[in-house]
Amino acid sequence: MTASTLTELLKAGADKDVALGAPGRPGLTFKGLRDLTQRTIDRLNALGIGRNDRVAIVLPNGPEMASAFVAIGAGATTAPLNPAYRAEEFEFYLNDLNARALLLDDAGSPAAEAAAAKLKLPILRLKVAEGAAAGDFSIEGQAVGEAKLKGPAQADDVALVLHTSGTTSRPKIVPLSQRNVTASAGNIAGTLSLKSEDSCLNIMPLFHIHGLIAAVLSSLSAGASITCTPGFNALKFFAWLDEAKPSWYTAVPTMHQAILGRAARNEDSIKRAKLRFIRSSSSSLPPQVMAEAEATFGCPVIEAYGMTEAAHQMASNPLPPKARKPGSVGIAAGPDVAIMSLDGSLLKANETGEIVIRGANVTAGYESNPKANDEAFAHGWFHTGDQGTMDEEGYVRITGRLKEIINRGGEKISPREVDEVLMDHPAVQQVVTFAMPHDKLGEEVAAAIVLREGHQASEREIRDFASGRLADFKVPRKLVFLEEIPKGATGKLQRIGLAAKLGLGE
Repeated sequence: MTASTLTELLKAGADKDVALGAPGRPGLTFKGLRDLTQRTIDRLNALGIGRNDRVAIVLPNGPEMASAFVAIGAGATTAPLNPAYRAEEFEFYLNDLNARALLLDDAGSPAAEAAAAKLKLPILRLKVAEGAAAGDFSIEGQAVGEAKLKGPAQADDVALVLHTSGTTSRPKIVPLSQRNVTASAGNIAGTLSLKSEDSCLNIMPLFHIHGLIAAVLSSLSAGASITCTPGFNALKFFAWLDEAKPSWYTAVPTMHQAILGRAARNEDSIKRAKLRFIRSSSSSLPPQVMAEAEATFGCPVIEAYGMTEAAHQMASNPLPPKARKPGSVGIAAGPDVAIMSLDGSLLKANETGEIVIRGANVTAGYESNPKANDEAFAHGWFHTGDQGTMDEEGYVRITGRLKEIINRGGEKISPREVDEVLMDHPAVQQVVTFAMPHDKLGEEVAAAIVLREGHQASEREIRDFASGRLADFKVPRKLVFLEEIPKGATGKLQRIGLAAKLGLGE
């Protein structure tokens, strides 16, 4: 039976099997996690918080963040927020979410507490007893009233609310039901053939859909375990690999690149590692990085395609013996996936259009945003905002975000196509192509580049290299060499707004 609530999903694990672990701490069993979840639901109900009441969670990455998401989400609605936000940002998000309470640990968050005080929002404290198993906690706080709907959440109750990143407009609220998140977890577990003996090393932030669903919930839905690190750290990654002995990990491309940058110094750890596969998602994985990771770790790298509105996964490359196609995000992996023209008709193989999806993991709609819903939910499908193609075998290639396509005097250029060509230059470690304002053409092609350690290349050399592989209008007119490319909170490279950030705006 497929789970349709978090409470049902937790039944997959055997009582004595470890569900949650953390470096240097004893593991929490599935029985322990189920007991914690029931205690948490009872405790929240006693504090006046029930089904569909929102609890904003501001906690550091780690097992308590994972278990709080699961245990609170099983009886109320979780709203995880980035602990790095400033007070003004917390004030916006807490107010926009209409949160009923804010959950912090003993270390607290001065910025979140200042925002809560301004909004008169009650604060609950997560307490961890000395020597407790990873993820075990209790909650202290004052009652905030009477819970309207008590007990475990039902399939159509909201389990999780997240904001979209909103690069060009106000962030939109995405409510994800119990059914949405459990469907997505099951889809991922199925794609990766997860079994109870599998173990995931989580290095993704747990205020982000990728970490919450792809690492935590997919593992739990298969009765498997997750080791929760304090967050991504390329210097500590190999020590964690040695200690946790995971069978897989999932990350964004910039993290894979940072890990590969330290691989030569950690060959013994790599030899000892028993990775069954590595997963990549949340932004485009350059085929060169995929090849290097497969050669380094001796296992397949599975690139997947996800977004918040789909409770993460939409498509994925399959495990061997089926084909993995570098540069492709794979085949439909849960929801239906299609390519649509501007007039709403579905396109044939290899035709370029907008990627659209529909399925049990897809949100029913943005909250209080009829305009966004009219645009995104049309012709019976959810419109992803991504442009792409699908080949005869159903493999999807993303050619770019529709908003990121560079319009150079009427010529449309996919930044990802330029990225892939520049990544072939032996001196280039990382690249992000973006639109730069131009007084006559409207937009011009620019690229930010990080060179490999010990390598050198001039702007002229790289442009000449690109000229032999790209039409002239696609060759970047401006190259910016950086020590590090600015990233978003989840490690994603951000094209929109990069020109202004680098001082290349008008």
